[in-house]
Amino acid sequence: MGLTTPETIERLQAALHAKAKRAPDFRFYSLYDKIHREDVLSFAYRIAKSNRGVPGVDGQTFGDIESYGAKRWLGELAEELRNKRYRPQAVRRALIPKPGQPGRTRPLGIPTIRDRVAQTAVMLVLEPIFEADLPPEQHAYRVNHSALDAVRQTCYWVDRGHDEVVDADLSGYFDTIPHTELMKSVSRRISDGAMLHLIRMWLRMPVEETDRHGRVRRTTKNRDTGRGTPQGSPISPLLSNVYMRRFVVGWKTLGHERRLQAKVINYADDFVICCRGTGSEASQVMRRMMSQLRLTVNEAKTSVCSACSESFDFLGYTISQYRGRMTGKAYIGTLPSRKSTSAICREITDCTSRRTLWKDLPELVSEINRTLVGWANYFSLGAVDRSYRRIDQHVRYRLRRWLRKKHKVRTSVYRRWPDVFFEGVGLVNLVERRRSLSCANA
Repeated sequence: MGLTTPETIERLQAALHAKAKRAPDFRFYSLYDKIHREDVLSFAYRIAKSNRGVPGVDGQTFGDIESYGAKRWLGELAEELRNKRYRPQAVRRALIPKPGQPGRTRPLGIPTIRDRVAQTAVMLVLEPIFEADLPPEQHAYRVNHSALDAVRQTCYWVDRGHDEVVDADLSGYFDTIPHTELMKSVSRRISDGAMLHLIRMWLRMPVEETDRHGRVRRTTKNRDTGRGTPQGSPISPLLSNVYMRRFVVGWKTLGHERRLQAKVINYADDFVICCRGTGSEASQVMRRMMSQLRLTVNEAKTSVCSACSESFDFLGYTISQYRGRMTGKAYIGTLPSRKSTSAICREITDCTSRRTLWKDLPELVSEINRTLVGWANYFSLGAVDRSYRRIDQHVRYRLRRWLRKKHKVRTSVYRRWPDVFFEGVGLVNLVERRRSLSCANA
């Protein structure tokens, strides 16, 4: 997030983490007074502001708060929390496109800024406690962990003989987490009643959405069904990790990891189980455990495969057995999946459509460069050159079409705008960029 944590908060978090690590069975009973501390709320506000979120149902923006006086606004929020008069407002629901799945969307909850700040303050206090409990197989929403770590760990175990893989998928994980069981997981570490009451209120917040006719509709589905954490809320990632921990830790403590020689690797709601020839049994055990956790396995997207003869996709990468071009030796490796490569190509196509002809070329190239660099920073593992080359070709092809339409040119676009032209305007070349980075790191 690019913000430096104040020293007072660092000391608080370090003390909470040390206590949680030192005493695995300790339940923290005095936490609520920490969340309305001036330094905690002020830093929570800065985090929320740095994320540049849009307004919630009350329409209040950060500009409105700054005009009113941020210090005064935070003081009023602190007073509400201190006196336990704080009540969350409804969550505004927005539908955002699913990456790589044209026409499909997923719901995103947008709390008000006031609720986002309060949730962030709670997260600052609770995160170091639960971080001490999370196993190394969980990689999402954690400091010094990433999706790439999960991919690397998967390749590590597959390469060492755990090559029968349960590629699992859960149906609407965030929307189906049961509140009662989740609160049991939270209460295992937290006994502060006021803190638990806050979390329960956030789980039960109503959802407000506007239909295509402009009519506002409010639902209380989460409260009525007793399920779901609002995606988009600052507290949701922490709660999702806490609940998924039950499966990851349970897999070990019940003896399945040792008995089946099966390793779980998890990132948010995605996970794989790398097994030594026990994939079918591991898959059945996983289903039983998920049923006990009241989660639903997506049967259509869950399968067992052998990485030595088949490929599987995990977190945007295709993992499979490949052979070295020079040696012919087999190895387990990765490359960007077809879905991931197609998704970035579609994004470039959208950037260079007729709707963008009003832009100047430098502005468009700058926008494309940000997209390309962001994609390549993630898709940097394994044999990426072929995917990079395909994307570079697609970018130049789309830019030539864009230039021809903008300037109404009918002559040969390749002659008028050769590859060297795009180098001159600063267009990122992914293949050359990778070579430069490799030389710099050599």
